[in-house]
Amino acid sequence: MSTPADAVHGMLTVLFALLAAHALRHGVRSPGTALRDRVDHLLHFAMAAAMAAMPWGVGHSLSGRTTVALFTAAAVWFPLTALHRRTRDGAGRTTDGAGRTANGAADVLHRLPPAVGMAAMAWMLRTSHGGAAHSHETLADGVPAAHHTAALGHGADASATAAGITGLLTVYLLACALRSLTRPMPSLRSATDTAHRAAATDPYGHVRDGAMALGTAVMLLMPH
Repeated sequence: MSTPADAVHGMLTVLFALLAAHALRHGVRSPGTALRDRVDHLLHFAMAAAMAAMPWGVGHSLSGRTTVALFTAAAVWFPLTALHRRTRDGAGRTTDGAGRTANGAADVLHRLPPAVGMAAMAWMLRTSHGGAAHSHETLADGVPAAHHTAALGHGADASATAAGITGLLTVYLLACALRSLTRPMPSLRSATDTAHRAAATDPYGHVRDGAMALGTAVMLLMPH
């Protein structure tokens, strides 16, 4: 019997399938795309495809150490490549000093939302099937009741910590989604700087990023 949660999962699956197709198209077919941008799109494709499958039976096979390690590495990829990207001026020369520091910091901040999204994906995969792993252990005869009480207290602390992490990720992603989805469409005729040129090649990028952040935030709150 279908439940409201199943209906939400169905809508999220459609959303993430569309996002995966969009990211794959840009990662594979866009001419002149830099290597870093192609890797970004392919990572978004992998995340969206995994999100689309996660609520259903096939998604249960995703929650393994390899998949968690993949999305953890993806979360590190975004800020790390921002730090190592050389900033160039209009003549193509590498800038340094305060200008390079400022541009590097801005690039890290720009790439922080997808990094947090990848981290949220790794977090969901890590916690989706391990929440109750130790809740059904049976105590042997003769074990003092104080040990049982201590174990329950430790489990409660761990649950509170997990809930706190989930809450922080959700609030941040909702803020990112609100910011991305309320931005005006870029003008394709005003591609005079790097930001506008990037927007001209991917005019719906901020809509995709906002939808990805919103869907991820909802998934964090849903049973999976």
